[in-house]
Amino acid sequence: MAGYKFRCRDIGMQCDFEVKGVSSEQEMMEIVAAHAKHAHGFTTIPQNTLNAVKNAIKKE
Repeated sequence: MAGYKFRCRDIGMQCDFEVKGVSSEQEMMEIVAAHAKHAHGFTTIPQNTLNAVKNAIKKE
């Protein structure tokens, strides 16, 4: 099943986090936001980081 994928390394993070097969960009943003908070200690995600994440989300 096709979906969306994201890798932290694609936005320059030294992190092996990768997620595939997500059904929507909105769902992906929620998953990535939770990861950023728990794994990287973000309390809020800066707009430039959000933009980088959106640009790094690819359709499989």
